[in-house]
Amino acid sequence: MTPVKTWLGYPYPLGATWLGNGVNFALFSEHATSVDLCLFDSMDARQENIRIPMTEHTDQVWHLFMPDVRPGQIYGYRVSGPYQPEQGMRFNSSKLLIDPYAKAIAGGIDWADEMFGYVVGGKTEDSTRDFRDDAWGMPKSVVIDNAFDWANDRNPRTPLHQSVIYEVHVKGFTELCPNVPEKLRGTYAGMGTAASIEYLKELGVTAVELLPVHAHVDDKQLVDRGLVNYWGYNTIGFFAPEAKYSSSGDMGEQVTEFKAMVRNLHAAGIEVILDVVYNHTGEGSHLGPTLSFRGIDNIDYYRLLPQDPRFYLDFTGTGNTFNLLNTRTLQLVMDSLRYWIIEMHVDGFRFDLASTLARDHNGVNKLHAFFEIIHQDPVISQRKLIAEPWDIGEGGYQVGNFPILWAEWNGKYRDVVRSFWKGDEGRIGEVAYRLTGSPDLYQHDGRRPYASINFVTSHDGFTLTDLVSYDHKHNEANGEKNSDGDNNNYSWNHGVEGPTDDPKINALRERQRRNFLATLFVSQGVPMLCGGDEFGRTQNGNNNAYCQDNEISWLNWQKRDAKPKALLEFTKKMIQLRREHPVFRRPKFFQGRRIRGSEIKDVMWFNPGGNEMSDEEWASPFARCLGMLLSGDTIDVLSFTGEPIRDDTFLFLINAHYEPIPFLLPGQEDLEWQLILDTATEEGFLIEPKKFASGEDVPVADRGACLLKLTSGTQAQARQESYKKRHFDMTHGASAAKRPEQGTAEQTSKQK
Repeated sequence: MTPVKTWLGYPYPLGATWLGNGVNFALFSEHATSVDLCLFDSMDARQENIRIPMTEHTDQVWHLFMPDVRPGQIYGYRVSGPYQPEQGMRFNSSKLLIDPYAKAIAGGIDWADEMFGYVVGGKTEDSTRDFRDDAWGMPKSVVIDNAFDWANDRNPRTPLHQSVIYEVHVKGFTELCPNVPEKLRGTYAGMGTAASIEYLKELGVTAVELLPVHAHVDDKQLVDRGLVNYWGYNTIGFFAPEAKYSSSGDMGEQVTEFKAMVRNLHAAGIEVILDVVYNHTGEGSHLGPTLSFRGIDNIDYYRLLPQDPRFYLDFTGTGNTFNLLNTRTLQLVMDSLRYWIIEMHVDGFRFDLASTLARDHNGVNKLHAFFEIIHQDPVISQRKLIAEPWDIGEGGYQVGNFPILWAEWNGKYRDVVRSFWKGDEGRIGEVAYRLTGSPDLYQHDGRRPYASINFVTSHDGFTLTDLVSYDHKHNEANGEKNSDGDNNNYSWNHGVEGPTDDPKINALRERQRRNFLATLFVSQGVPMLCGGDEFGRTQNGNNNAYCQDNEISWLNWQKRDAKPKALLEFTKKMIQLRREHPVFRRPKFFQGRRIRGSEIKDVMWFNPGGNEMSDEEWASPFARCLGMLLSGDTIDVLSFTGEPIRDDTFLFLINAHYEPIPFLLPGQEDLEWQLILDTATEEGFLIEPKKFASGEDVPVADRGACLLKLTSGTQAQARQESYKKRHFDMTHGASAAKRPEQGTAEQTSKQK
């Protein structure tokens, strides 16, 4: 064998780094007794052809430099140390390990018992070490060259309050798209094609939020059932793009292809936000495989039970929790974030189960080092930071409690909007908070309306079409006897479970979809649209399609008949309306009182009688209708000049009652309103807007919404109660309507 040339190398940066004259390898392990670097000639090799002891050990980092190694080199590590699970030690040099800092990972896991550090099926469970080699069936790390022609790429830097986020899966978006070349479908390149970008531009979104693209593990129990971890919330490589979404190869080509996708999206003004999973890894519980972190230094990378370190603390429901209380593990997360910003040019992150990231020994801590480091970091702090503000641990539901700089998935928005349009009682007061950016959640600590990421649906749960078509989840295809997925969906099938030929039910379902979309895009905050909802995508009632890499999850572009096309056009117009009118995307909260130097209030609330809402009406459990008047007279803006923006005044009328309700228009005489949107019509937006005068009734359909624009008269006049105001009894839903319990049996069954 030809002698291998090695130099001492450097302890920083961690990972395998091409320096132009060779590759530096550096691996952190505090408790290892020795580390071997393993080099492979090809992915077909069942064993490494070269194994090199890493003798240099600086600040708990094992390192060496190899002047003859080049990008494309396949490698892995073997780490030695005690195998003592009862002490938290799980070293096993028989197992090839993925570099935690690998920039590319090639191949998948060829599942077998050898991938586990212990003897599977042994009498002592995980206590007996498995000495069999597993290199033949393991993914391998790949050395890459970071060079790439970014062609003057610039981040669009869309202000968050002006953003419209489109949540989508890289593969699912284009896998069935006929306008994308077949060989590029389901890939980064497919997402970056002209056809994909043209669709996103026409839709009007400003950012794509990609489901996890970090290299992930397909769990053995899923593979055994013929399924995969389609969503990808099972990370094994926090620096490596998932190679399955590459059309060009997995030996580093996936990195270049991802960068090209970002470059193309940026050129079209579209930002890229990554859904990232730093709360756990794909190695699972104490009975999971040994793939990387567990075999490199289990004690440092994972939160272990203090009283019995054989077991893991689990705030994620996956079997383990990443240990951000360890400085080196926290460094890995920060290095990963900076890498995706600096080298991959992404624009922001949505942090999965973010409450877990802020947990210390006492629970969720707003002063956790995770927050402190991000806030002072000049790179990370300047990107969009979005939290999924919950986990499954005690005290994990933290909606409204994340610190400055952070936006949050507003789960309370989702739940109350669903519940309101389903017809549930006592929701009107909270609906008003959600329509105005949730000041009850975010205003107290100095945050703005754009801290609220508003959504009705997401990847996790029913699609918009399924939300109005199913009372219950139907997850049988997942192979878990329908026991997985959330049972609390606030959904309503409107009379029939699943698809139906009943024209009345279908018409009501279509109206409800328009109601949800209209509510989403007129609400203050940042709207997030789940990919495919704009044209009625269905998962056939599956509300947990995490393992369905098939037609259940993929966007079906060829089944968009007349009705889905109408819904798509409605969605486009709602997004356009929001883009054209800053009154729907204010950067500051409403004052709810008269603007200084004016008789105008920035927001007012009316009942259908043309009167301002009273405290008694806000508290009425039977109230299911409301008018929100938004003043466009003066809108604070975030700009260099500080100049106020003036916009039109709008009146948004919503009625979740099972009967039509006439709304008396507020304002003094000589005011003219234009009805521009009525969700009771198939198009939603009126081809010929109807004109109404203040004091006239606008009919709002049962379970319907209308939007009117002030076209004549002063805004001060519009902000006053109608001169024809009439008595309205909220306990009866409308002046001429019965209480729900007094209606017919048919009405009562429909009033969910």
